[in-house]
Amino acid sequence: MARVVMSNVSPAMSSSSPPSPTSSSLSPALSAPSPTALPVRTIPGSYGWPLLGPISDRLDYFWFQGPETFFRKRIEKYKSTVFRANVPPSFPFFMNVNPNVVVVLDCESFSHLFDMEIVEKSNVLVGDFMPSVKYTGNIRVCAYLDTSEPQHAQVKNFALDILKRSSKVWVSEVISNLDTMWDTIESNLAKDGKASVFLPLQKFLFNFLSKSIVGADPAASPEVAESGYAMVDRWLAVQLLPTINIGMLQPLEEIFLHSWAYPFALVSGGYNKLYQFIEKEGREAVERAKAEFGLTHQEAIHNLLFILGFNAFGGFSIFLPTLLSTILSDTTGLQDRLRKEVREKGGPTLGFDSVKEMELVKSVVYETLRLNPPVPLQYARARKDFQLKSHDSVFDVKKGELLCGYQKLVMRDPKVFDEPDSFKSDRFIQNGELLNYLYWSNGPQTGSPTESNKQCAAKDYVTLTACLFIAYMFRRYDSVSGSSSSITAVEKAR
Repeated sequence: MARVVMSNVSPAMSSSSPPSPTSSSLSPALSAPSPTALPVRTIPGSYGWPLLGPISDRLDYFWFQGPETFFRKRIEKYKSTVFRANVPPSFPFFMNVNPNVVVVLDCESFSHLFDMEIVEKSNVLVGDFMPSVKYTGNIRVCAYLDTSEPQHAQVKNFALDILKRSSKVWVSEVISNLDTMWDTIESNLAKDGKASVFLPLQKFLFNFLSKSIVGADPAASPEVAESGYAMVDRWLAVQLLPTINIGMLQPLEEIFLHSWAYPFALVSGGYNKLYQFIEKEGREAVERAKAEFGLTHQEAIHNLLFILGFNAFGGFSIFLPTLLSTILSDTTGLQDRLRKEVREKGGPTLGFDSVKEMELVKSVVYETLRLNPPVPLQYARARKDFQLKSHDSVFDVKKGELLCGYQKLVMRDPKVFDEPDSFKSDRFIQNGELLNYLYWSNGPQTGSPTESNKQCAAKDYVTLTACLFIAYMFRRYDSVSGSSSSITAVEKAR
């Protein structure tokens, strides 16, 4: 006889009325359907033979299929959005890493990753693999701490305080550095007929984030001003290489990038220079961390550097080029509609309050985050035995099992999003309740980051800054041509 449990979520709920997330404290219910019986299933899939199973999945994930196809094929194979699989890195030189995960690929099952009563997030930022703490000064920074650890509250509150204080200069630094970025692009365009986006964008990000978050002006250190962004890029790349699908010539990628962890010594020189830069030029923030939040001198600096380099610079470096590509590749007249809105709304001066009036701009930002979240994978470990619900089944999860969600598929859940694989610029204008299922920030867009959860402290700053990026561009230009990597033409505003 089949086992069933009672749930307030209907497996047949239409995309026009998405099911409410598991954690009501994070996202309000959108409707109150009648209780429905869901069958309890054994989690399908397997980890295969020891060594052979992880290697097989690793090759599929990185080489033969790629991450998205890897997950899609297993959904089809198991007829389930919840299943067991191995997610790299794995054998041969990751002997202490267990690649076994329970994959969750729909909005309902994925939302369990935010319920801190049933999951914990100690050392699982990028899965069971954790880069050496040497990359962060032999300190476990906030991203690797679980909410149950006392220091998590100290560092999270420090981060929230930094952002609150940065609001005084954030917008002005964004606008000032966007001026410099686009001036550079225009100059290069005039000389060469084509202008790379990468370097001007990287310098824009590093400069405005250093000033806004740390209170440190890169101009005070000529070396950091010139190549600080590159120091951060190398530091990020080397520690994360075992987990990233580069797409270079195989089998070289598997042999040289995914087979072992690279030593911190490769980037220690640049990291130490950034440490010294923050210690000297960001001393006000460092002293406040010590006096008001109980952090040591080293804890303050290493956490500041992680927030600046990993969370902020790293995230924006992935997201803004994707946003730019989305807009520039559109052939439906999106640029005309954006230009009209940013010039008709928001008043004469750009700021967070002004872009909040721009519904289309916000919807484009949200839709880009839905389809291409900067962080593709989210992890959490079961704090205790619990029952995990998908749209149509319930599964028993044991304490200690690692859950893994691939957000690019989670936020294309056809039971929640209409035409889930299509970019619809006005999707979130038509249905604002879908923000409950926009999970890019380690929580729903409608949630609030606090010391008791792991949601991105700068969640709202990210979306509003992206809105500023768009609004600035279409107040400066009538049209822009190119891609995420290069600009080929601009037509200045008339």
